[in-house]
Parts: sequence; structure tokens; C-alpha cells
Amino acid sequence: METQGVAERFAELYGAAPEGIWAAPGRVNLIGEHTDYNDGFVMPFALPHATVAAVSRRTDGVLRLHSGDVEGDPVELALTDLAPESDRNWTAYPAGVVWALREAGHEVTGADVHLTSTVPTGAGLSSSAALEVVIALALNDLYDLDLKGWQLARLCQRAENVYVGAPTGIMDQTASACCQEGHALFLDTRDLSQRQIPFDLAAEGMRLLVVDTQVKHSHSEGEYGKRRAGCEKGAALLGVDALRDIAYDDLDAALARLDDEEEVRRLVRHVVTEDQRVEKTVALLESGETRAIGPILSEGHASLRDDFRISCPELDLVVDTALSAGALGARMTGGGFGGSAIVLLEAADADTVTKAVEEAFAAAGFTAPRVFTAVPSAGARHLG
Repeated sequence: METQGVAERFAELYGAAPEGIWAAPGRVNLIGEHTDYNDGFVMPFALPHATVAAVSRRTDGVLRLHSGDVEGDPVELALTDLAPESDRNWTAYPAGVVWALREAGHEVTGADVHLTSTVPTGAGLSSSAALEVVIALALNDLYDLDLKGWQLARLCQRAENVYVGAPTGIMDQTASACCQEGHALFLDTRDLSQRQIPFDLAAEGMRLLVVDTQVKHSHSEGEYGKRRAGCEKGAALLGVDALRDIAYDDLDAALARLDDEEEVRRLVRHVVTEDQRVEKTVALLESGETRAIGPILSEGHASLRDDFRISCPELDLVVDTALSAGALGARMTGGGFGGSAIVLLEAADADTVTKAVEEAFAAAGFTAPRVFTAVPSAGARHLG
């Protein structure tokens, strides 16, 4: 990953070389959508696309933030002025992490930061988590905080939930902080226990394509929060702490108890069946039956489309076209209402399926999608 240009730009902005450079990746969620805030199971992996930060400490209570991807000079903030939901700009994400660290009692006395990112924004690939995690890791190292990856993820989630005001779960930050190259991360979001599951598609003659529909989404604009509230209502009506506590074998009985709550029934059905899909995927991958996860991905899309109702015409077109063109499986990934879909296929079919999707989008009058191969990559790290 290119670091020299980031260091040089930092020196131009702040008049001295940075103390270090860090990177944190975006992620693709293989399976396990909208289960994380229900204490359930998820299975993300990190992308090669990452946010890179050059950072130095300050001792005067000032935070200076600059992004090479945003016009303008560095934004200067006083640490004593940081307050939840006080910032509606991109700076809320890194500032929120500093706020969360200080709220947790960590002595962070300021920083100069220059950032650049290759994670597509609004594509459902966790650009915000990458931004949060790279700041958290840099400050963890610079201030000798000795926090583990899962602890950094927790602080980043608090920054996004409380400071930014977006009710996201823990998955994205944990994926960015903890994923390993060549693996998917099986994460229990209740106790944050993790297992690294080998996921080397190239070695098996397969690929996973990400199809960015170019339809932008924003979690904090209400629909995500409505789904989360509906899940919490379902758990309360069923007398459990979280929907994760409804066993798959008990689902029909649970749904019968929600007979008058059609919307809640749909949400409950998705979460309980999605948790089972994650467990089935783990079992198949661990037994070497990678191709057999394709239909599970497609089932997950149908559940997100029909029960959770967070798909859109562009996402459905990707999935339907890819499957018709010979893909092993496909589904939307991320929060929904736009963003990206993933397509599992034989490597030899990649060009054919990509062409079919591009032609379908053109015929429908949609903006051309951005298609790239997702390679399971390393999590957040110090670059130098």
C-alpha cells in the first residue's frame, strides 16, 4: 500500500513528518445481514480497499483533520468542544473516535491527521468503519493504550452510535479491526468471540465479485433505525433479550405468537433464518464445500428483499441477472436501500456474468455499475 505520498502530504500540511502511517480496510459481509444488532452471527471479510492515515500526537488539546478526498484545509477542533451529534460532516467519524477514547478514560491529548481512502463511499462497504478504525488504531499505538482489536471496535461503534448518531451494530468495526488475509471472520456479536474461517476462492477456481450499484444509501436517515426498532419490538413481544435467542426450530411457534404484528413477523423471520444461514455457511466452508454456499447467499437475498424489505430494483437486477448467467449465488450486502451486491461464481464465468450485469443495467436505464473482485485481505495495521 502506497505510503510515501501520504507522508509527504502530511508534511506539507503540518510542517513535519508524521509519527506513523496506519491502514484500516473496508469490508464485504459474506452472510449475516442485520443480525449484528440482534446479538446474532455475521461473517464479513476485509477488502484490499482501505483508509490510510498519517498521524502525529499533539499535547495542546487540538485535533486537526484533513482528508485528501475532501476539498479544503485541515479542520481544527478543540477536544473540550467534542460533543455527540454536534458535527454533520465527515469529521464526525474521526472526532467521534477521539471523543469515545477520552470518554473511556484514555489520555489522548490531540493529534494531527491526514487521511486518504480507496473504500467506495455509500456502497455498503463500510467506509465509515474504516475511517473510525484507522484513527483508533493509530491513537492506540501512539498513546500506548494497549487496547485489543475487539476493544477498538467497541469504541468505534460507540463513536458511530452516540457521537455520529447512527444506530449501527458492531460488525463493520470488528471486521476492519480484526480480519485476516485469506479468511472470513465468523463473529458472535453477543460475546464478540471470533473464528477465522479459511476463504481462499482463487485457490479453488472461484471468485467473488462486488457489484456497486452506484445507488447511494445513508443509514442514519431512518429506515435502518426503523428495522432495528422493529427487531427490538419483536424480542420484547417474544420475551427474549434479543432475536438471537429464538432457536430456528422454534421459529414457527414464535411467528404464530406474533400473528397480529405482520411487519414484526417478517423482521423476526429474517433474523432467525439469517443466523441459521451463517452457521450453515461456516459448516460448509470448514468442510471444504465452498461452492455449496452459493444457494445460501441467494436465499439470504430473497429474505432481505421480501421479509426485511431493504433491497432496491438495482440490487435485485444484479442478483437475478447474475444467477441467470450462471453464478453460483448472489445477494445484496450491507445495510440496504442501495450499495452493493456480491456474486459467487466460477473464475471462468466472471467476464460473462459481468457483461450480462452491465448490459442489464444499460437496458434498464440505470447508471453503469462498478464491478471488482473481492479478495479477502488483512485487517487494520501499522504500515510504518
